[in-house]
Amino acid sequence: MLSRKGFLPEDYVLTRLAEDVLQPKYKAKQRKARFVGKNGSCNVAHTNIREQGRFLQDVFTTLVDLKWLHTLIIFTMSFLCSWLLFGMIWWLLAFAHGDLDQNGDDFVPCVTSIHSFSSAFLFSIEVQVTIGFGGRMVTEECVSAIIMLIVQNIVGLVINAIMLGCIFMKTAQANRRAETLIFSKHAVIAVRNGKLCFMIRIGDLRKSMIISAAVRMQVVRRTTTQEGEVIPLDQIDIQMDNPVGTNGVFLVSPLIICHVIDKSSPMYQLSAESLQQEDIEVIVILEGVVETTGITTQARTSYLSDEILWGQRFVPTVTEEDGMYAVDYSKFGNTVKVSTPSCSARQLEQEGGLPPLKRQEASVRRRRPSLKLKQLSISP
Repeated sequence: MLSRKGFLPEDYVLTRLAEDVLQPKYKAKQRKARFVGKNGSCNVAHTNIREQGRFLQDVFTTLVDLKWLHTLIIFTMSFLCSWLLFGMIWWLLAFAHGDLDQNGDDFVPCVTSIHSFSSAFLFSIEVQVTIGFGGRMVTEECVSAIIMLIVQNIVGLVINAIMLGCIFMKTAQANRRAETLIFSKHAVIAVRNGKLCFMIRIGDLRKSMIISAAVRMQVVRRTTTQEGEVIPLDQIDIQMDNPVGTNGVFLVSPLIICHVIDKSSPMYQLSAESLQQEDIEVIVILEGVVETTGITTQARTSYLSDEILWGQRFVPTVTEEDGMYAVDYSKFGNTVKVSTPSCSARQLEQEGGLPPLKRQEASVRRRRPSLKLKQLSISP
């Protein structure tokens, strides 16, 4: 399971039941670089971008994407610079009108009680943040002072709107809600309903729901076209097994997302042995609308070849207790070994699928525990 910033202990993400199972050992190979990290971050570095001016054409998004430290520095400097700029203008108006030298009773200044740059700077702060201590004020003597008062108020409102909107968007970003959307640490491949399936488990730690939640999967691999063109990151969509024909999920409790490995699947020719030798990465994207805020959020993770467990399935996490369904998240990432053919889905289909005998034996194993329980209840 993808443990996000300590919401769940690291013990929960271990597949405890699978640790004691002997897995086939393959020759170690160099681990490929991830395209998408386990925490959802994209492992892509953008270099040699020559048109840097394009970022300035969307200043608001650029400010939102900045780090918090840079945002706070820009927030502070924007107010300080505006106060200093208008403080200088007020001082120049007072100097041009002679307010700094005239102290007579009959003299009417443009702004009262301005005797130095410090007093002009304080008046600039009072105008922009509308404090108004009452010691300094604009008179009707100078039209230029009245115009400057209007201009500074408009500039101050614009700066407040931009910076406060930027901080609000940073605190209400959709990726914050994604911190409580979790994925299983490993994916599994096992037989379900007579077909070889690729499965993962997703869950939501919050009680508030994700509306219109949808899950998408992609296989990222290095491919070569018929013309010899090498595509280093070929993104191939894979379909999920959903009876209603859409990828919508009702994410109230942890769900197992299943992909049937058929002819249209990029995993159709992969066997248990070739999977460990193949450099593939399965990207899982969960997105939906946050119920409380109405903002669309998206959570991502990926699975490399060595993170896909062949011949295992997830253990149940939901039980019924006192008329309610309880979810045990300590079993979220636990898997158990099951009987699964090690050949590829293609070879399995060519051989006619699973033998009926194995299906019958599996159904008998499922019925045996219930028979034992009946015998125990009858015996005194």
